[in-house]
Amino acid sequence: MAYDKFNILQTSAYPLSIENVDTDQIIPARFLKATERKGFGDNLFRDWRYNADDSPKVDFPLNDPKYSGKILVGGRNFGSGSSREHAAWAVYDFGFRCVISSFFADIFRGNCLNIGVLPVQVSEEFLQEIFGAIEANPDTEIKVDLQNQTVTLLSSGTSESFEINSYKKENMLNGFDDIDYLQNIKGEIQEFVKTRPF
Repeated sequence: MAYDKFNILQTSAYPLSIENVDTDQIIPARFLKATERKGFGDNLFRDWRYNADDSPKVDFPLNDPKYSGKILVGGRNFGSGSSREHAAWAVYDFGFRCVISSFFADIFRGNCLNIGVLPVQVSEEFLQEIFGAIEANPDTEIKVDLQNQTVTLLSSGTSESFEINSYKKENMLNGFDDIDYLQNIKGEIQEFVKTRPF
């Protein structure tokens, strides 16, 4: 399934300055029964967002009305733990299109890239500057430029470059998943097949 094209994202952000956020906290195992990529956002960080009686925990950032935006800023080692792709689904379904951290678990990073969420890895120093800016002003905006592979904190102008696999970059710029990519080069594949002996 295709996803929204990602080129430049400029938005405010939700801060989650917790290190070692694992996939069981992102989406607890009891919510993994669905097979469609819908509804998972309701249970993103379920045990951190809600009390046992399902009332929202007012001190959790995702429940705080002063925060908004399509970027989640997480602490170091975001997405560790099990390989469940539902964690990336929950992040996307909540409305996030980018997660910024100083380190990502490899499988979580890959799962995000497969569904249209851009994981942006920055230095620990820059990450702390971002957290500080959001704490000072929740309306602080961050600009993520995928084409040029830069992330900029607009309040200070501080910017860093980030790495991304070139294939995944092109897919995100075009809004492609792996199947969309193959469909897009179907003609080239057919021409190549004609040159192969049977």
